[in-house]
Amino acid sequence: MSTIQTASLDSYGRPMSIAVVGLGYVGLPLALLASTRGYRVRGYDIDKRKIDGIRAKSISYLSEEESRVLAGLHELEVSNEEEILAGADTYIICVPTPVNDQHEPDLAPLESACATVGKYLSKGSLVVVESTINPGVCESSAIPLLERESGLKAEEDFFFAHCPERVNPGDKNWDVRNIPRVLGAIGPKSFLRAYALYASLIDGAIHPLRTIKEAEAVKMVENAFRDVNIAFVNELAMSFGKAGIDITNVLRGAATKPFGYMPHTPGCGVGGHCIPVDPYYLIRYGRENGFEHDFLATARRINNGMPEYTVDVLKDALKEKKQTLKGAKVTLLGLAYKKDIPDMRESPAVEIRKILEEHGALVTAFDPYVLDESDATSSEEALTGADAVLLATDHSEFLGLLSPSYLATLGIDIVIDGRNVLSREQYEGTGITYKGIGR
Repeated sequence: MSTIQTASLDSYGRPMSIAVVGLGYVGLPLALLASTRGYRVRGYDIDKRKIDGIRAKSISYLSEEESRVLAGLHELEVSNEEEILAGADTYIICVPTPVNDQHEPDLAPLESACATVGKYLSKGSLVVVESTINPGVCESSAIPLLERESGLKAEEDFFFAHCPERVNPGDKNWDVRNIPRVLGAIGPKSFLRAYALYASLIDGAIHPLRTIKEAEAVKMVENAFRDVNIAFVNELAMSFGKAGIDITNVLRGAATKPFGYMPHTPGCGVGGHCIPVDPYYLIRYGRENGFEHDFLATARRINNGMPEYTVDVLKDALKEKKQTLKGAKVTLLGLAYKKDIPDMRESPAVEIRKILEEHGALVTAFDPYVLDESDATSSEEALTGADAVLLATDHSEFLGLLSPSYLATLGIDIVIDGRNVLSREQYEGTGITYKGIGR
C-alpha cells in the first residue's frame, strides 16, 4: 500500500465513515484500502462464515499485501447483522450480480442490498454501487429501492453514483489502489461527492462519464470485448487442430505485429465472475430494447462449449491408445478458474469434471488452492494410478510436475493441456500422447 492520505473530515473534524456492503473479492480489499486512507470503516456481509474469517484474519482470496493490512487492522468493524450500517456517511455496495442456470441476470443480491441500505440511509449520505450491472439498473432498480426504503430523494436528499468495480485476482501490478476507474452519477452534486471520495481512496485516474448508464455500459463492454476475442481464438484453435496447425505458434507470430492486434489465448473454457457473466447482462439489455446481440450470444456459445471440446480431445487421445473414456482413470489438475488463486466461480474445470463423470470416467481432481473441493491431498496422490492427466488450471505447482520422465514412472501416457502452457516438444518420442487446445 502507498503512503496513507488524510480522508475528508466531517463537521467535527473526524474521518467520515464508510460502510462496505459485500465483503468478497471486491468489497473486502476496498474496505481495507479505505481503512489505510484514514476512514472509519465498517463492513457488512450476510455470510457469517466470511465475517468469522475476516475477524480471524484468515481470508484466502486476499493478496499477500492485503492479508498483511488485514492482520494489522484492529479498528475494522465487520458483521452479518445489518444494524452495523446505521450512521454511516457513505455506503459502497459490492455484492455479486450472478446469472441463473438459464443465463438470466439475477439482481436479487443487489436489490436486497439496496433495500437494506435504504433503511439506514440519512440525509447527506452517499451511496455508490460498484456491482457490475447492465445499463439502466441503477435508475430502474437501485435508486427506487433506496428512495422507497428511506423516504429520501436521490440528488435532493442523498447522493448516488456508480463506479463499476475493476479487479484482476492474482495480478501483482494492478489492484484496487491503482486501477483507473470510471464514474457516473445521478446528478452533478452526486458526482462531485463521489469523485471526492474516490480521489481520496485510489491513486489511479478517475474518468468521468456523462451519465450513470454510460458507466454501467463501460463494464459490459470491457468484459464482452474479452469474451468475443477469446471465443475467436477458441474457434481458431478448434479449426486449426483439425488442420494440423499449432495455434500457439500462429498466435505468437501474430503478436509480433506492433499495431492493430491484441493477443488472446485459447483454452478449456472461460471462468471468473465477469467474463462468462457480464455478456448475458448486455444480451438481456439489448433484448429489452428490441435488439438481439447475435455476436455476443455466439461468443458465449463457443466459450461455453470449450469444456465439452476439451473432453472430446481426451476421448481422441484415449482412442489412439485403444481405450475409452468410460472406466478411464483421469486426473484433473486444477479447479480454480485462474492461475494461483482459490477462486472457483464459473470455473470451466467444474464443468469438465461433471462431463467426465457423466461419461463414466473415474475422476480424481486436485487443486492446491481449493483443497476442500479436491479428491486428493497432493498432486502426487492425485496422479498415482491415473491413465491420463488433464490440466485445467495452470497453477505454478503443476507446470514443472508433468515431465515425461515423472509421468512414465507413474504409467501415465496421456497429457491433455487445457491451457497450452506445456512444451509439446518435450513429449515427442517418449510414448506419451500430448494434446493441447488447437495443438
